[in-house]
Amino acid sequence: MELGVHFIDFLPGNPASLGPTLADAAKAAEQGGAALFTLADHFFQMENVGRAEDPFLEGYTSLGFLAGQTSTIELALLVTGVTYRHPGVLAKTVTTLDVLSQGRSMLGLGAAWYDREHIALGIPYPPLRERFEMVEETLQICRQMWSDDAGPYHGKHYQLAETICVPQPIRRPPILIGGDGEKKTLRLVAQYADIWNSTTSDVDQLAHKVEVLNRHCEAVGRDPREIRKTVGLFVDPFADTAGFLKTVQRCAELGIGMINLGPFPGNPDPVGFIRRLGDEVVPRIAEIA
Repeated sequence: MELGVHFIDFLPGNPASLGPTLADAAKAAEQGGAALFTLADHFFQMENVGRAEDPFLEGYTSLGFLAGQTSTIELALLVTGVTYRHPGVLAKTVTTLDVLSQGRSMLGLGAAWYDREHIALGIPYPPLRERFEMVEETLQICRQMWSDDAGPYHGKHYQLAETICVPQPIRRPPILIGGDGEKKTLRLVAQYADIWNSTTSDVDQLAHKVEVLNRHCEAVGRDPREIRKTVGLFVDPFADTAGFLKTVQRCAELGIGMINLGPFPGNPDPVGFIRRLGDEVVPRIAEIA
């Protein structure tokens, strides 16, 4: 079992401290044995975390910065909102991150949900059905751009005359799809994803989601074991360590290979929290198979 660190709380205060704190957080995750460091893809802080007016840094700029601060840990947004970037530009952005990080990028993708920042910044926010169509076309475009096919792409939402992408990624970025929707999201996971990230922390519900994913894989003729399964357990692992490890063990029995954790909103020492994860959590979950 591996650990991913999800960092979402940029503490209010002097903007000059944000870069060093973020760099120290990613380096602490890497040094502590975490396999993945992720950020959320937003422009305002999420209102279930803090205030929209709280500090928040743009995701891909931040990941590019972290690529120069780290050397082994994988880097991704958990997850990119499909509405925020044209898919051809997104593929180029993720490719650039991959080349500059020496093959450590990942494409996390989802249908987007934060309507306030869309409306505030003038970003079109189509109905959910259309956003899922956009997700599928974006996945198709990215896969085409990361192939030998530099020809056109003609979809319902996107028209590309050429899909040139030079240089190609050092490693074709794994595609991560986040979410638990049984009809659309898990069908897309089965068809396109290398990695699935669930946000269902109840293990019994998670078991049901895994079964639904397995059925979608069967329908498209795919072995579900090809899909790396991760889950966000956004709980305090130090409050009840024995209970936390029991939950991790049950997740492992479902085929989950990574647990995503992060500093709690408002934690005055997020870097210290991540270092403690490396000291106390990573060795324990590494023993779970």
